[in-house]
Amino acid sequence: MLLKQYKTHFFDSLKNIQDEQEIESFFFILTEYLHNLKRVDVALNSNFELSDEEVQKWNAILVDLQQEKPIQYITGEAWFYGLKFEVNVNTLIPRPETEELVEFILKETSSFQLPASNLNILDIGTGTGCIPISLKANLPQANVSAIDVSEKVLEVAKRNAESNKVEINFIQANILEVEDLNQHFDIIVSNPPYVRNLEKEEIKKNVLDYEPHLALFVEDTDALLFYRKIAQLALKNLSPNGLLFFEINQYLGKETVELLQNLGFKNIELKKDMYGNDRMIRCSI
Repeated sequence: MLLKQYKTHFFDSLKNIQDEQEIESFFFILTEYLHNLKRVDVALNSNFELSDEEVQKWNAILVDLQQEKPIQYITGEAWFYGLKFEVNVNTLIPRPETEELVEFILKETSSFQLPASNLNILDIGTGTGCIPISLKANLPQANVSAIDVSEKVLEVAKRNAESNKVEINFIQANILEVEDLNQHFDIIVSNPPYVRNLEKEEIKKNVLDYEPHLALFVEDTDALLFYRKIAQLALKNLSPNGLLFFEINQYLGKETVELLQNLGFKNIELKKDMYGNDRMIRCSI
């Protein structure tokens, strides 16, 4: 079967599930993943033929896509801040909003009086390692550490650091049980679980059915649990001119700001993401 013929079948099979732009994106991600063909290569090879074995691979992936399995879990990779990351069912898929958080941090580092070689950075709840690895790639002289509760997740993060040729100090710990970080950091950043159970009905099937709930959800009764704990640690472990950054629940911007104010943080900035939602906070002690 010709690839262009399969493309018609591919679109027809997904048109009742995804919009055309998304289907097209999936198709070209898969042509590169399965055949090392970029979009331009597909256009130039209109008679590219699929073997029976290759058609079977496409069909198996198509079944997964019809079940709304994320394309990143199918290919095992995702792009974040210009870098490629391994992902699997133990890790959240890195998101564009978190890229904005990285950009926010990098802009703020220009205000530090310290040379980059003296900057100490900590990411809490690192997942794939996308935040610390991206920061280290752009601040190669900084000392970067990352914490996660899951050993399986840290195995993925370590491989991502290695494949992106950066050195990160990875630590396995449950941050809710940590009393002191035992050193001072110039930047502490976290994108902790923040989706309340009451918001599950808003979550798309591809997220709810496939991404790890441990990294997504918090109890409705204490939605700011992780923010409170991390902020309390930051009071002890931020350097005098240090900064604390959070990615936050878009519905809890006001509440998160009030939490930080009540703990004594200063210079609190609540920042919106590209979609106009409250998404990031920066503050100092």
